[in-house]
Amino acid sequence: MRPSDYGVIAASTAAAPGALYLWEHFDPSAKSAKLRGPLKLAALIGFTGGFLLAYQRSSLRFWGWSENKREEEKDFAELSQLAKEGKPLYGTTDLDAHLAGVAYRNSAFSQLKFSVLPWFNLVNHPHHGTDPAKYGVKTESS
Repeated sequence: MRPSDYGVIAASTAAAPGALYLWEHFDPSAKSAKLRGPLKLAALIGFTGGFLLAYQRSSLRFWGWSENKREEEKDFAELSQLAKEGKPLYGTTDLDAHLAGVAYRNSAFSQLKFSVLPWFNLVNHPHHGTDPAKYGVKTESS
């Protein structure tokens, strides 16, 4: 994640309780309303929303849907090094090929509907839509 993503998290964490405080200031709900609990809850909600937004922004960069030159260079360097060492590019998994495919299909483009259902893919799988030869991986035919 970039520093701007951390800024999004920090801004939303501060903005949610700030908005609640201003709302209570201009339209009080009671004479002596205690805001300590609601402000903490608003900060938690703001942090959660900021994290999901930052994760979505990061995913859009990894997909190439927004500016991602830095991520491309880092990805190429890391995966080329793994290819030189003879290690698998995308890690290993204990799941069989069918279940790894199911995990991929369930989470592909799931970040587009984060507002409905936050869904994370924590499974290593070979379905990334790139040719491993670009990183220097030798196949049987080459």
